[in-house]
Amino acid sequence: MNIFADFTARIIKAVEALDLKDKDGVSPDLSRIAVEPPRDASHGDLATNAAMVLAKPTGQNPRALAERLAQALRDDKDVAATEVAGPGFVNLRLKDGFWQAHLTALLGEGRSYGRSTVGGGRKTNVEYVSANPTGPMHVGHCRGAVVGDALANLMAFAGYDVTKEYVINDAGSQIDVLGRSAFLRYREALGDDIGEIPAGLYPGDYLVPVGQALVTEFGRSLLQMPDDEALAIVKDRTIDAMMAMIREDLAMLNVHHDVFFSERTLHADKARKIRSAINDLTL
Repeated sequence: MNIFADFTARIIKAVEALDLKDKDGVSPDLSRIAVEPPRDASHGDLATNAAMVLAKPTGQNPRALAERLAQALRDDKDVAATEVAGPGFVNLRLKDGFWQAHLTALLGEGRSYGRSTVGGGRKTNVEYVSANPTGPMHVGHCRGAVVGDALANLMAFAGYDVTKEYVINDAGSQIDVLGRSAFLRYREALGDDIGEIPAGLYPGDYLVPVGQALVTEFGRSLLQMPDDEALAIVKDRTIDAMMAMIREDLAMLNVHHDVFFSERTLHADKARKIRSAINDLTL
């Protein structure tokens, strides 16, 4: 049960019982009535602005209207006390029995407490983290992982059919740089003196195991291949290695995606998928 929604409905019912009319003799708009915690907890459990938003359209003094509403709400079986504050707020203090019953219901529902069907099973895609597969995750990626996963879980709890997606940005110049950087580590693992890592390449030691794994799989054969063919293989193996490292880090956060989508697949077959999507959008 949502306490604020519950008491909003009760307050609206109490207002309707007052039979208020605007200058045209029509019942006023009640949609602006809000119920929220008082700014000062010592003032009670709930506060409503009903009298203030209804005073002008009904031509009444807001505090006088608040007094009438407060009196009506004192008859509610769960209300221990009401008082008018400031320009016309009505503060409510609820009975202990209300909270005890609410806590009993909460404990009875266990992990399902608060679950709703507001999402109506609507399909929702939440894409988060999606760090470039060029190295380990950093703190910023970690923050995005936690926020994104919390949002996706909350939406699923609220009844949405959620897909958690990680887009692998494995196309573009940064992947060419990654491949050249890993190829240097491959040569290093073969015993070559590669000297300082050139500016513009990735110098991190995390690529050292990638170079060693390439030697284990290919020996020196990559050196005999055309550059573009060798680089394509190195990029594939390096992306796989980086994504394995990223998945491991995400698993340590208990973050698990449903879909890992490769950006490169959009560029395959002369970017057919991209052209198809553009055509669909322009229909």
